[in-house]
Amino acid sequence: MTNPRTPGTEYGIFLPIGSGGWIVSETAPHPETTYAYNRRSAVLAEEHGFDFVMSMGKWRGYGGATGHWEHTLESMTMMAGLAEATERVGVWATVHANLFHPALTAKMFTTIQEVSGGRAGINVVVGSYADEFRQMGLWREDLEHADRYRYTEEWATALRRLWTEDSVTLDGEFFDLRDCRSLPRPTAPPTIIGAGRSPAGLAFQARHCDGSFLTAHDLTGLRDACRRVRAGAARMGRTIRTYSMLTVIMDDTDAAAEARRLEYGRGADVEAIVNMKRSWGLPADKALSLTAERPEDEAFQTPFVTGSPGTVARRINEMVEEAELDGLMLIFPDYHADLAAFGERVMPMLRSTTGAPA
Repeated sequence: MTNPRTPGTEYGIFLPIGSGGWIVSETAPHPETTYAYNRRSAVLAEEHGFDFVMSMGKWRGYGGATGHWEHTLESMTMMAGLAEATERVGVWATVHANLFHPALTAKMFTTIQEVSGGRAGINVVVGSYADEFRQMGLWREDLEHADRYRYTEEWATALRRLWTEDSVTLDGEFFDLRDCRSLPRPTAPPTIIGAGRSPAGLAFQARHCDGSFLTAHDLTGLRDACRRVRAGAARMGRTIRTYSMLTVIMDDTDAAAEARRLEYGRGADVEAIVNMKRSWGLPADKALSLTAERPEDEAFQTPFVTGSPGTVARRINEMVEEAELDGLMLIFPDYHADLAAFGERVMPMLRSTTGAPA
C-alpha cells in the first residue's frame, strides 16, 4: 500500500519540564527542572533542524525514590518564554480543558501566537488523571469518560469560534457564552494537537485537531490507528498529521548504547512507576505485577530505540515508514549532550531520506 502520509517527516522534542525527565530511574540522568535547562534544549533543537518543541501539563508527581515529576514547570507560560527565545520551531503547549475556560485559553494562545510570530500549538488534554485535579477540588466526579469528551468537544467548538468570530453566544451543555469577545483574533489559529487511542479520542482528533499523537502495542497497531484517524478526518473533509513518541539512547556503537539502556533500566524506580500506573486507573496489585515483570523496560515511558547513529537513523526511518507516521516527538536521557549528538550525527541522515517537512 502506498504510504498516505503528507510530504515531509517532522521531528520534535518533548521537553523535560518535570523532575526526572522521561526516564523513571535512579541511574538515569535527571534533567534540571528549570527554564534555563529547557531554553537551552529548545535552542539546540532549533539549531539542529527540529521542527517543534512541546511540553506537557502536569500538576502532581509520583513520588518514589526519585520524586518523579514532583517538581514541574507550567506549560503555557514556559512556551511563551520559549517563543521569544526561538525563531523557527513550533512551540506547542499543553492545556487541560477541565482547568481552563475556552475564553481564557483563546486569549492565552492568541498571545503566544503573537509572541511566536505564528508558531504556537495547543495540545488539548481532556484531563484524565483524577488525583491531579482532586487536590484542587476541580475533578468532576459526575462526568464519565464519554461525558468528558462531550465536554471537550463543546470546549473546542467554543475555542475555534472565539478565534474566528468577533462575538460568540453559545447556550451549551457545559458553557454559557453571551456576546463573548476575544479580540484581537489570531491572524492564523494555533495548531491544535490531540492524543489518545480510544474511539472517542480518535473521533475528537479527527473533528478538531491538526495533529494526532498516537500510541499502540506494536507498529501494526500504530499504523492502524494512523489510518483510522486519517479516515475519520477525511470523512469531514479535513486532513490530519499523525505523530508518535520515541526515546533515543545513542552512543558510538550499538553495544555502548545498549549498555546505557541497561544501566538506566537497572535503577528503575518501581514505586514511582507503580504510582504512575495507578494514576491511569489500574488497581494497585495490577500496577505492581505489570511493573515487576520487566522493571528495566518500565522505566522508559515510551518505546525506545538504542544504537549507533547509523542504527538509530535506520530504525527511526523504519518506524516512520511502517507505521505511516507524519512525525516523531523524541525524548533524550541528557537533552543537552544527547540532543546535540543526535542533531549532528543522525538528523542529516533522516533529512536525506525523508526530506524537510512541507
